[in-house]
Amino acid sequence: MANPPLKLLIAASGTGGHLFPAIALADKLQEYEIQWLGVPNRLETQLVPSQYPLNTISVEGFQQGLSLSSLRILFKLISSIFQVRHILKAGNFQGLFTTGGYIAGPAVIAARSLGLPIIFHESNALPGKVTRFFGPWCSAVAIGFDAAARYLPNCKTVCVGTPVRPQFLDENCDHSLDLPIPDDVPVIVVFGGSQGAVAVNKLVRQCAPAWFDAGAYIVHLTGDRDPEADSLQHSQYISMPFYNNMAALLRRANLAISRSGAGSLTELAVCGTPAILIPYPFAAEDHQSFNSAVFTEVGAALSFPQSELTPEILQQRVLGLLQSPGELAKMGEKARAITYPDSADKLATLVREILANG
Repeated sequence: MANPPLKLLIAASGTGGHLFPAIALADKLQEYEIQWLGVPNRLETQLVPSQYPLNTISVEGFQQGLSLSSLRILFKLISSIFQVRHILKAGNFQGLFTTGGYIAGPAVIAARSLGLPIIFHESNALPGKVTRFFGPWCSAVAIGFDAAARYLPNCKTVCVGTPVRPQFLDENCDHSLDLPIPDDVPVIVVFGGSQGAVAVNKLVRQCAPAWFDAGAYIVHLTGDRDPEADSLQHSQYISMPFYNNMAALLRRANLAISRSGAGSLTELAVCGTPAILIPYPFAAEDHQSFNSAVFTEVGAALSFPQSELTPEILQQRVLGLLQSPGELAKMGEKARAITYPDSADKLATLVREILANG
């Protein structure tokens, strides 16, 4: 009789930046039996494919200071550790993979208490507090940027990049773009990650008339939290909360204006899309600024602190880039040079090696 497949529990929750790399990995591990660990009412309930059974636990991130609320969260954390232990034992799992976030805490503690191999993936250039604390407990910490290794001195780190969805690796996917955009016009794509970015949206709408006059089309992904999302109407302006075919859109774009979450940056780099980056100023430990620095240091993007970026500055920098197609092309080439198109394969190989060694 053939040996039963190895079983892997994937703990990934909350945002596209945590979920998409984990889904890309799962798709590469078809020989494994995979289940998911998530949180009720978060994005994984929509994004995790149906072939991966979803287990949920009730856990939250800690807030600053000691309060009744933090005591309640602590109780949930302790309870969730025992829940994950039960899931791992009852399912006879051979290992755990996580992409971080607050779900990683109880997952790593539970797996470690059972002596199971743990693979952590950290996509940011500045690893999060959870990664820095739990990384030494893991068999390996796979990192998205080489720069992250300096913050994880007591961990076994392996730089594999950050996996992207398969469609981003199709160099001809722009042919599937189903938006009413002429072939011979410059296209600016604006997006703020899976949560949207209201402050960026406002800036862009103030700048847009000058960009329209320069012949550009704007595809503006506003997110679903912007009360002024429908305030601008123009024949060269396409606005929607989200767009599913991001790979095609980024390959068609001449320029992107974006936050600098690790997942978004990886998608920009794989597609070779030049970018103006506006790091989210309230990100934990300002980690988006560390991410954007990886791109600006090699000339793949321009980056501006939100507090210093005026409509006038953004308007002129975009116009300057649109008038310099050679500079845009160089930025795109430099972006491709710092990415790992085979990241999902590299990460899958690492997972196989660790689980095979028990």
